[in-house]
Amino acid sequence: MNYDTPVQAEDGAYSSEAYSSHEPTKGRGKLWLVVAVLVVLLLIIGAAYMFVTRGNAAAGDAETEAQGAAITVISPGKTTVEGEIVASGTLAARRELPVGVAGEGGRVVRVFVDAGSWVKQGQVLASIDRSVQNQQAASAAASVRVAESEARLAQANLDRALKLVERGFISKADIDRLTATRDTAVARVSVAKAQANELTARNARLNIVAPASGLVLERNLEPGQIVGGGSGALFRIAQGGEMEMMALLSETDLAKISTGVEAKIVPSGTDKSFTGQVWQVSPTIDPQTRQGTARIALSYAPELRPGGFANATISSGTAVAIVLPESAVLSDSEGAYVYIVDKENKAQRRAVQTGAITSEGVSITGGLDGTEAVVVRAGGFLNPGETVRPQRADKAGK
Repeated sequence: MNYDTPVQAEDGAYSSEAYSSHEPTKGRGKLWLVVAVLVVLLLIIGAAYMFVTRGNAAAGDAETEAQGAAITVISPGKTTVEGEIVASGTLAARRELPVGVAGEGGRVVRVFVDAGSWVKQGQVLASIDRSVQNQQAASAAASVRVAESEARLAQANLDRALKLVERGFISKADIDRLTATRDTAVARVSVAKAQANELTARNARLNIVAPASGLVLERNLEPGQIVGGGSGALFRIAQGGEMEMMALLSETDLAKISTGVEAKIVPSGTDKSFTGQVWQVSPTIDPQTRQGTARIALSYAPELRPGGFANATISSGTAVAIVLPESAVLSDSEGAYVYIVDKENKAQRRAVQTGAITSEGVSITGGLDGTEAVVVRAGGFLNPGETVRPQRADKAGK
């Protein structure tokens, strides 16, 4: 007993010590188990939330895809617009005067003007050597004086004879002869004067003069040059400095304008515009190009240079038409077209005929009646039959 009792006490001491060393380990294990369960629950809840969210998003996308893309449309109606025709052409002098040699010509002595000079009617532009002609004129003047002397002598002889005929010293026949001599002398004076005047006029034609006031456009003459009747135009003058634009128009556009309508001209190389009026509409159409010419009168300006290129915007009156924003009108190899949205919200292509381009947009002359829902923009990204969600916008908000 005494042997066993220490043993039991020893065993009891061992058991108590063993319990105290394993109890904390067991508590920590339970704690980790609880944490693990909570993490799993959170993961399950997160996965469920993401699944539901993605499902809703997919449903929303499917609904949006079923409805189509949002597209802005407009019902343009009809409005009164100022008709305009845009054309191109060349600038020229309204009345161009070619100036050449009027007389027999000769060697140019002096040129008084250059291209760009303003001249007056009758102003001498150039002079030609006239040394030979001056001698001929002097000879003709001398012939006039001789003829006048002979005429005076013949008149004096006749006067003396008339005084003597009363006394019977001169017969009637002598009087007739002296009268004829006097008349012949007077006629010779007239012939001599006519010849002298002719030479004077010929000499005057050796001066090259301006036939009218205006602006010298070309000078094709230099001192020392030999000129004659076959030398062609030595100067070109714009009468009054007036210019014009010769605008080329299709026969359809040509029929829309008349003389007196206003036009805006913008020469190439400048952004400055000039106002003119159509003063002549071509009565014929070129059978090759199917075009005619509208001549637009312009006042002189340094920017208007004959031979230059220019663009014209010609007024063609008012008209009632459909006007669309430029973004709504598309074009390809088949021509101009727009997209309209039908009652089933499907985009449909519609061919149109376009007219003048104004500050408000492009006028439509055919293909629409104004009540359609026309796609304002992004029409280039649509396909015929594609479903869209039309959003209407008033005309001012286009």
